[in-house]
Amino acid sequence: MSRPDLNQLVTLDALLSEGSVARAAKRLQLSPSAMSRALARLRETVGDPLLVRAGRGLVPTPRAIALREPAHQLLQSVEAILRPDDSLDMTRLARTFTLRTSDGFVENFGPALMARVAREAPGVRFHFLQKPDKDSAPLRDGRVDLETGVVEEAMGPEVRTQALFRDRLIGVVRQGHPLTAGDISAARYRAAQHVVVSRSGAEDGAVDQPFLPAGLKRRAATIVGGFSAALSLARLSDLVATVPERHTANLRVGMHSFDLPEPAQAFAVSMLWHPRLDSDPAHRWLRAQLREVCA
Repeated sequence: MSRPDLNQLVTLDALLSEGSVARAAKRLQLSPSAMSRALARLRETVGDPLLVRAGRGLVPTPRAIALREPAHQLLQSVEAILRPDDSLDMTRLARTFTLRTSDGFVENFGPALMARVAREAPGVRFHFLQKPDKDSAPLRDGRVDLETGVVEEAMGPEVRTQALFRDRLIGVVRQGHPLTAGDISAARYRAAQHVVVSRSGAEDGAVDQPFLPAGLKRRAATIVGGFSAALSLARLSDLVATVPERHTANLRVGMHSFDLPEPAQAFAVSMLWHPRLDSDPAHRWLRAQLREVCA
């Protein structure tokens, strides 16, 4: 049995709704002769004349009358399947989103994101994961819905990105630290003992290294895996932490922050997701919420 031509369903609906070859042709933006040929093919497919001449017009056969409503409903169902889904009811959405974020992002932006989402979609939950590396496999295989971080040139084309905000590096020390008094020169900054953030554990793999000026070589007294740990150590010692300003705003409360003695390169913090979620209404909504929170 041959596969049915669904284009004929469009033609059938137009002809049976209009009851006229000329009007159906105008509706589908076809010529009357093309519509007449389409009617001939439909008659052969259905095995019924469908529309027959009566005086100067056409009247439907009993078969056509029986097909009119089912054909129209079926066409509407097909169109609903093929059009974008804009029917999402956020108040009834029950879904858990997994977000993989760099250290400090949840502490700084998580509360505002959760409060905003709770007002619109009380059934939505978040699962926040730490981001130990730049591997995009969790996005590709669906373990992670959304990720935040600095986009690198090596990022594959299978990942979508959108910038959330610009950030820059600053220095942070405890209140009463020697660097809280007087101007901070490059020499004073270099001479201090530093806590360095490195996911790999190696000093030359520090996450801020690509953005630091070449003249600001630090002496690393200790290495930690994230900005939160770095600030915790700096808060209770004479260590100096170099961290992103916006990314760590809430974590630095009560501490002394200062501009680096030499300007560091600014960078963009972005959200990343897999293309299969581009058109998902709930995921589009989530991306919009995160943009608003970070704006």
